[in-house]
Amino acid sequence: MTDEQLLRYSRHILLEEIGIEGQERILGSHALIIGAGGLGSPVALYLGSAGVGHITVVDHDLVDMTNLQRQIAHTMGRVGQPKVLSAQTAIAAINPQVQVTPIVARADAALLDSLVTQADVVLDCCDNFATRHNINAACVKHRKPLVSGAAIRFDGQVCVYDPRDRSSPCYACIFPPDANFEETRCATMGVFAPLVGVVGSMQAAEALKLLSLAGQPLTGRLLMIDGRAMEFTEVRLKRQAACTVCGSAG
Repeated sequence: MTDEQLLRYSRHILLEEIGIEGQERILGSHALIIGAGGLGSPVALYLGSAGVGHITVVDHDLVDMTNLQRQIAHTMGRVGQPKVLSAQTAIAAINPQVQVTPIVARADAALLDSLVTQADVVLDCCDNFATRHNINAACVKHRKPLVSGAAIRFDGQVCVYDPRDRSSPCYACIFPPDANFEETRCATMGVFAPLVGVVGSMQAAEALKLLSLAGQPLTGRLLMIDGRAMEFTEVRLKRQAACTVCGSAG
């Protein structure tokens, strides 16, 4: 670690749970972020500021004026740009030492299969069930920890699914692919701007804990947030033996 890095990351290094060894793990790690919107923005900025060595960001969308109410990685001057390029610019402004790979594409199963295997941690910051299930399937296949977040209206949730842990459920254990869940999106239902920041920041925290081996990750625990009353509820989750994705894994 260089003198500049020792100074830049000194507040992490001062933490007994992280220290120099933990920060070096962060510097040598690769995070894959799926989605560069409301959740992906704080995730990308915090992972970049913390010094994650390589960040790959995947999103097919362009920055739109309606995004600026909550997607803090983007600016007025970058409206019309691909979100991943805007996020790359935002990370570089904070920490030019971080290598950012922007991928302007939809995160389909084939792309995820090739990207997840290269990552140390995967962060689901997308907004639809089909992509979430594709991300989960790739993480189970390649045994990569998945930090999942969601936010709509005033409600948010965060969970870690870690296929390296034999007791950990996967996303499909909790939200089966064949279940008929009603899909709601910010474009039609709205979302409280700071809530995506809260959820995204928690996702970044869980990813950094996993990478640095600090603390106890949120594995197998679904943390639900009621932004109206600012109440937090934790639900412990179990792996389902009959799960079609992870039931026979590990």
